[in-house]
Amino acid sequence: MAFAFKPIELVPHKTKIRFSAYFRVCISISVALAVGTVILLATSGLNFGIDFKGGTMIAVRSADGPVDMGKIRSDVEGLGLGDIQIQEYGRESDVLIRVALQPGGDEAQQAALSKVQNALGDGYVKLFEDVVGATVSGELIEQALIALLLTCVGIFVYVWLRFEWQFATGAIVALVHDVFLTIGVFSLLQLDFNLAVVAALLTILGYSINDTVVIFDRVRENLRKYKTTPLTDLVDLSLNETLSRTVMTTGTTFLALLALYVFGGEVIRNFTFGILFGILIGTYSTVYIASPILVWLGVKRDWSQVKTTSAGARNRTAEL
Repeated sequence: MAFAFKPIELVPHKTKIRFSAYFRVCISISVALAVGTVILLATSGLNFGIDFKGGTMIAVRSADGPVDMGKIRSDVEGLGLGDIQIQEYGRESDVLIRVALQPGGDEAQQAALSKVQNALGDGYVKLFEDVVGATVSGELIEQALIALLLTCVGIFVYVWLRFEWQFATGAIVALVHDVFLTIGVFSLLQLDFNLAVVAALLTILGYSINDTVVIFDRVRENLRKYKTTPLTDLVDLSLNETLSRTVMTTGTTFLALLALYVFGGEVIRNFTFGILFGILIGTYSTVYIASPILVWLGVKRDWSQVKTTSAGARNRTAEL
């Protein structure tokens, strides 16, 4: 006896959700959140990690085999040395400890390292230590900003060449929106902002533009098919046609990252949190930031006609 397999539908076929009905409301909410982010950055700022504030890294190896990360964390974090990051380094017996820059210069920094080594005990051998000064930290901040800026510029050029400047404008505004609000959440919660979070922001840019390009590609296809349909209705149609793909992609990625956030440990927690939030805000911005901007700017309705006209002009030139 054969049983017919019926796939599960998370999103019904041919949905007719009026996304455009909420364009103005969502834009207003995003503007309010952006203003709130500016206020947070001006008042609370970011809780920069050791990568950006400076500090000392010390790597140690346990003579007794695999280390007990929980015991090390409890022994070291109670020393009152401020921000301390602990992570596995290479082998299971190696640990990398980062201690924030201490007030009082080099002597205070060396005293902090001595406290860490004393807390660990004689069972650990120092492999190396490295100091990250304020100058290097400032350069890291500058390089991180340049990386984000160049990524946005590259994406803008790519979308402009593939589509039109109206599409590129909507996409880049949505990307800036995603990065800015993610930074605002880190400022609100005062989570450590380090190089791993910068990597998360770059990942968000890549994920968000992928979602935006898929929807914009469907918009362009529908522009060729429905030449008299109002642009607002056409964008609604395109969003509904790609809704199933958006839900599936966002949902599966979110679940995978959620598992990493819960079980991945402290080392990657802020990195994973940044991407988790970025995926949600990126999906939102594709629908309610990039799409309304495209509607308001307007766009060329028929590429095929332009190509036909250009081909005809070339043929007439050849005949002459």
